[in-house]
Amino acid sequence: MQKVIRTLVVLSLTLVLLTVFSEVSAQCPMCRSAVESAMQNEGNTVGKGLNKGILYLLASPYLLIALVGGIWYHKNRKK
Repeated sequence: MQKVIRTLVVLSLTLVLLTVFSEVSAQCPMCRSAVESAMQNEGNTVGKGLNKGILYLLASPYLLIALVGGIWYHKNRKK
């Protein structure tokens, strides 16, 4: 029974965190203007670098969650 309650608490906490941070409508005006001006003047090199940075920041939390989940799975599997 304790395991079911713990699982429900973790799932509900995850759901709450996902709904709270689901909408991010703000964008840094300085970054946007810098990218727009660089794309007009220098080509698309700044935009590509910015996109790689965004993908890096996007992947980091998922990799961290996968690592913690894998460790948790292996510890609970041994029991």
